[in-house]
Amino acid sequence: MKRVEVKLNLDAVAPLLDVIKAAVDELGEAPAIGHHLPDRERDFADGWTEELLKGQADDLGVLLRLFGKEFFADGVIALDPLNAEAVVRACAAVRLKLRERHFAKLDDEALETGEVNLEALPVKLRTAFAAYVFLATLQEVIIQHLDPSATE
Repeated sequence: MKRVEVKLNLDAVAPLLDVIKAAVDELGEAPAIGHHLPDRERDFADGWTEELLKGQADDLGVLLRLFGKEFFADGVIALDPLNAEAVVRACAAVRLKLRERHFAKLDDEALETGEVNLEALPVKLRTAFAAYVFLATLQEVIIQHLDPSATE
């Protein structure tokens, strides 16, 4: 089985994990993307939301387990086909939450290209932006190296 190990700087990643964990806590209450169904579909909507939250929680758990005791011992996260899809989905959910919570006023293109004037941002937003970019990079690593549809 193909496996990608990524060595990260603990001092650089630790503050990002605080931001990520705060977003994960918020995601326990609602799906990353809201949905609006007519009131007559309330039973369906409630069941669907419950299922979405469970899947989202499972994915977020996979992401957080990458940063457990072993990570703090050696600074390495391991990605493989067994955790790749869940990590990509979890990263997307956290990025959506960060976008909603911290960057709603930023232009989507600027946010996605990273063309943000970091000096103009308060430290808290710089850390949130770094977490956003970190998660995007993690998604890119998975897509480039573990996507089963990609040619090797």
